[in-house]
Amino acid sequence: MKKVLFFVVTVLIGLTSCTSNTYSKLLNKEKKQIKNFINYHGYRTTDQWPEEDVWDDNLYYAIPGYDNLYFHLIKQGPKERITGSGDVEEIESVQATETVVIRYRKYTLTEPSDTISYWSTLDSAYPVEFQFLTDYNNACVGWHAAVGLMGYTGSECYVICPSKCGFPEDQNTVTPYGYHLKMQVKR
Repeated sequence: MKKVLFFVVTVLIGLTSCTSNTYSKLLNKEKKQIKNFINYHGYRTTDQWPEEDVWDDNLYYAIPGYDNLYFHLIKQGPKERITGSGDVEEIESVQATETVVIRYRKYTLTEPSDTISYWSTLDSAYPVEFQFLTDYNNACVGWHAAVGLMGYTGSECYVICPSKCGFPEDQNTVTPYGYHLKMQVKR
């Protein structure tokens, strides 16, 4: 009797595992979803950093070291400012541990993309603050990578973010998102 019960349980486990989505299958589905999103919008991807000020509307940079994390610079903040004495001084890009303030809109990569049910701080008085390269509670890995590329206060970008570079809830559901980020560095 025990052998028969063991056999039946083993067969049932085998049958249910064949029909369920494994993590590997979910990751493959996510890769296809990102690829379809890129193709649907006519975006081009490159692994070469574009020359300054040559970011056309459809070009996304594949961030090295991350699988399927893409970055598009909309606007770069100023690298110089006029001092009180009228001199021009160079502004440093964001440094590790500096406080970064992000306003963002999160959207799905489904077609059409869904922004209605996701929180946006673009019109809110309360943006998200985090410490660059140290605080991964308030900002996901994808945001840190994007901020490093944005570099300066006043920069704005789009990010296509796979679940592995997203927030814990995105990783648990293997859900990729897009983000529209606007950045300020608090100094």
